[in-house]
Amino acid sequence: MNKLEIATGHELEPDFEGLDWLVTKEAARYLRKTPNALRIMVHRGYVRPRRLRRKLYFRKIELDRVLESSLF
Repeated sequence: MNKLEIATGHELEPDFEGLDWLVTKEAARYLRKTPNALRIMVHRGYVRPRRLRRKLYFRKIELDRVLESSLF
């Protein structure tokens, strides 16, 4: 059982299986930003979240690309 299954208690959609995903708070911490700053980045199109059961999830590999590109 992976992290998202534990968090939701439900079986996950295929797109979420086997990948490193972070919820908003974890993703913000990973980027060294506040959750609100991350939401602004989403609004501006710098980061693409996925929604599952009212929560936003971010792929760690995509966050790495944002860090490497110095978009913020």
